[in-house]
Amino acid sequence: MMGEKIITEELIKQTTSFHGHWCPGLAIGIRASEWALKEMGKAPDEEIVAVVETDMCGVDAIQYLTGCTFGKGNLIHKDYGKNAFTFYRRKDGKAARLIERAGIYGDTGATMGKLHQKMLKEGLTEEEKKVWREARTAASKYIMDSDLTELFEIKPAVGPVPKMARIVTPMVCEACGETVMETRTRHFGGQLLCIPCFEIREKR
Repeated sequence: MMGEKIITEELIKQTTSFHGHWCPGLAIGIRASEWALKEMGKAPDEEIVAVVETDMCGVDAIQYLTGCTFGKGNLIHKDYGKNAFTFYRRKDGKAARLIERAGIYGDTGATMGKLHQKMLKEGLTEEEKKVWREARTAASKYIMDSDLTELFEIKPAVGPVPKMARIVTPMVCEACGETVMETRTRHFGGQLLCIPCFEIREKR
């Protein structure tokens, strides 16, 4: 069970409101955040860093609950398509990587997977939609009620603590005239370009 009420019902409501809806993916992010808050505390500025390997719903929970955000530079996204979350604490180097276990959706996982595939291919009947909603509700409850060790495999972090976010020099794209971070510029045909303009010219 969840044990200490680090994540209160009110916080769950606030996180759901921030995200826009309640779902198993958000529940996964809430539980990963629960581990981070218990073990490392909430991020004062950039003290805690989260590296997420997905862009799923749960990342919103991590932003809202832990204080790790894209804007501060202490939420780093790696597009690996894995429900895996690494947390670092800068002051002492404490770190761990949480990877979802295969059975994280409980007994309803198979039903959800089957209906999801059918929904993508041909859509669901009204009865199937009802089963789909019930399965997602049951999966969310299972995630919220289970021990963290039943949901995640906790491993050492891969790699050192990420560097602090840095302010970079703004440049102007010589094609569109828009301001762009220096680290995101490209050179093409003697011009300094932003990535979209570079990609347009590269395809010509």
